[in-house]
Order: sequence, then structure tokens, then C-alpha cells
Amino acid sequence: MSETTIVHIKSAESLDDLAVYNKYDGTVLAHLPQSTKEDVERELTRAAAASASAAAMPRHERAQILDAAADLLKQRADKAANLIVFEAGKTIRQACKEVSRAINTLKLSAAESRRNAGEVVPFDSFAGSENRFGWFSREPLGLIAAITPYNDPLNLVAHKLGPAIAGGNTVILKPSQLTPLSAMFLVDLLVEAGLPDDFIVVVLGDRNVGQAIVESQLVRMVSFTGGFATGSAIAASAGIKRLSMELGGNAPVIVYDDADVPGAVEASVSGSFWAAGQNCIGAQRILVHRTIFDAFLESFVSQTSALVAGDPAHESTDVGPMISRAAAEEAKRKIDQAVKAGARLLTGGTLNGAVLTPAVLTGVSRSCEAWREELFAPVVLIEPFDTQDEAIRLANDSEYALQAGVFTKDLARAMETARAIDAGGVMINDSSDYRHDAMPFGGSKYGSMGREGVRFAYEEMTQPKVIAIAS
Repeated sequence: MSETTIVHIKSAESLDDLAVYNKYDGTVLAHLPQSTKEDVERELTRAAAASASAAAMPRHERAQILDAAADLLKQRADKAANLIVFEAGKTIRQACKEVSRAINTLKLSAAESRRNAGEVVPFDSFAGSENRFGWFSREPLGLIAAITPYNDPLNLVAHKLGPAIAGGNTVILKPSQLTPLSAMFLVDLLVEAGLPDDFIVVVLGDRNVGQAIVESQLVRMVSFTGGFATGSAIAASAGIKRLSMELGGNAPVIVYDDADVPGAVEASVSGSFWAAGQNCIGAQRILVHRTIFDAFLESFVSQTSALVAGDPAHESTDVGPMISRAAAEEAKRKIDQAVKAGARLLTGGTLNGAVLTPAVLTGVSRSCEAWREELFAPVVLIEPFDTQDEAIRLANDSEYALQAGVFTKDLARAMETARAIDAGGVMINDSSDYRHDAMPFGGSKYGSMGREGVRFAYEEMTQPKVIAIAS
């Protein structure tokens, strides 16, 4: 890949500039100026001032811009995918799929801007209101603060910008410090497609910059995807404004004794190690009925051992680097802790820079971090169970509940299990990591706040306004 695939590249002009690194080989991709407190205040004021213009933009114009941006992204899909490979470490095949999803996210947002305008209110359904008719419209909130993570640096940005634009809002965007180039690339495409450049402003900086954004009374909503510690800090300091947060998970997958074992293994291997396991809905705890446990485990370990880990730019690579060497070392520490507590490491767990070979553990103590916490790494736990009740209890043994998977040929058991699992979504006969960009997406239990998915994010980012006419 050539240097021309990188946007915004420049030499460092200040010791405070942000260096963006290639996650595989550590080379510097770009130096970007970080925002000062004064920069943040200026950009907040600029975006807030543009809110009236954004709200006044006709829906067909919002839709046209979003569709045009999707077309531009399709034309430049190779460049976008290369950016993701370089700065996020995703394999080229995974990066291409992310670009395809981002195109769809923008198109769904365009459709939402045309479709979801409000509803007629049946006033005459209440005695005494027979002489009234009216409706509610969906109106923009104003300025949205979007704070995005590193693991899907293009599509998760599209999931915030697309619905915000569709709803007539302006946005101040703070992308991950680790992967800002993909976000900036998408913003450039939106501006090229016709979006006024003050409708989305981008700032870079540390937690102090994020805190200044979150605390600002100019911001009407904070949409955040990231870790629990940061989410808690945002909730504590945001004040009276709307919050939407997706804070991760610890996804269980249940494999019953009547499951299609080869299909369950194939789906679960992909679900465990996609994006080097840095996937909030990736399969982390796979629970397998004891009667098929040995067969499942043998096949799973065999397929996992065959995965190619290394340079994400190579078409043959299945698992690229984690976001940093420090992240890989932390995952390795949790593997070692589990093994010391009695777990067996059946394959993987070898470090080479930021690349951690896919690891399979069994016999993990319920007190270990690997069981209790989100690993966000290419590490999976596989454990046996004897009864349906036990499987559900183990599946629910987590404070974090985004999605789950269930494999069975028994529809009644599938539905019973889906109802009993406390999660934002249950995928039947698929891994926990299936996601369609139009479906509601969010968690249950601790940290659940709002839903993404284009229609649902659009509704989070707009508010009803009622008009009632007395005749």
C-alpha cells in the first residue's frame, strides 16, 4: 500500500501533535494537531451556531447528501479499507466488509431522513377531544457530541453521523486518538457530498478535551461508544442532557446437544476472533452441552489453530494485531492469570509485538478476570454445562449484556432460552457477533443507555413536537 492511501498526513509541527501509528509495524502514518481548550470552545460555538441552518435543511437535501457520501465512499472503498488496515490493524478482508457496512449505514440514514417524520395523533380517541386533530413531528435536538472508539473506526462513526445528519442536527466529533484518520476521511466525504463544513466539526485530544465537550451546555446529547470507566465519567459530568452509550459486553454463546456442531463451530470461531477479538459482541464465553463438549472443543481448537495471525495487509491473514502492544500484553496477562488459577490453554496466546495468536481456554475459574470482564482480545473461554437452566445461569453470569448466541434445532427451546437470557439481542443459530446495521443495538443490565441502529439512533437524536388544532 502506498503513502497516497493516507489522508491528512503531515510532519510534526509541535511536540503536542498526535502521532497516528500503523498498528502492525509501528511506523508513523500521520501527525495531527490536537485541540486546545480554546479550540474546543470555538468549535462548539461554531457547530451550535449552525444548528438552526441544519434544522432548516429540507429532508430531501439531507438525504441527497447522505446518499452522495455513500456513493463517494463506494468509489473510494479501497482507500478507506487501507486506512482501516493501517490505523486499526484489521485484516484487509475485515476492513473491506466494514467499508461495505458503512456505505449501507449512510444509505439507511438517507432513507430515515425521508421516512421518519412523525405520526398523526388520534386525539378523538379520548372523550372531549373529538374536535381536535393533529400530529407530532420529529425535530432535531441541536448539537450532538459523538465520541467514537477504535475498533470500527469508520462504521461506528457513520452510525453517529448518519442519523444525526438525517435528523437535522449538527455534530462535534471526537474520534479515538488511536484511529482518527478513518473518521476524518468520512467527514471529508460528507463535506464533498454537500454538507456545510460547520455541520460537523472534528476535535482531537485527550480526556480533558472530551470532558470540555461533555460538560458544555451547548451540547444537547452525548452519543458515546467505548469503555465503562469513560462512560461512568461522562454520566457523572454531563449534566442535564440526553445520553446514549454503548459500553461493551461479555457475550455468551450456548450450544445445545442437538445443535449442528460443524456450523456452530465455524460461526463461533469467526465470532470469537473477528477483528482480533476487539468486538463488543464477539463470543467470549462459549457454553457447550457436556454430551458434545469434547467433539465441539476438538473441532474448535483445530480450526482456531489453523487461523493465520500476522500482517493485516495480506489477504491470507485471518487475525491482525490488537490496537497496541500494551493491549496485547494485558490480554496475555489475563490468560496467564486464568492458567495459574487452573485453566487449560489449548492453543494460542503467543505474543509477537501487538499480535496475539488466537487463544482457547477451558476450565476457567469464575473468579478470574477472563470470565468476569470484557476481554476485547482474541481469547475465548469454552465450558461445559449439563442442563438448560445451568446454561442460562452461566450465560447471565455477567454485569454486561449486549448480545448472546444460541445453537439448537429445537425452536421451543431456542425461544425459551432467548427469553431467559438478559441481553439486548439474542442470535439463534448464529454467533453473538451478528449485527445488521438497521436493527436496534444496545445492551441490558449495567451500562445500558439507549439504542443504536440507524432508525433507533435517529429517534434518540430527535424529539417529538406536537401540533394540535381545535376545529
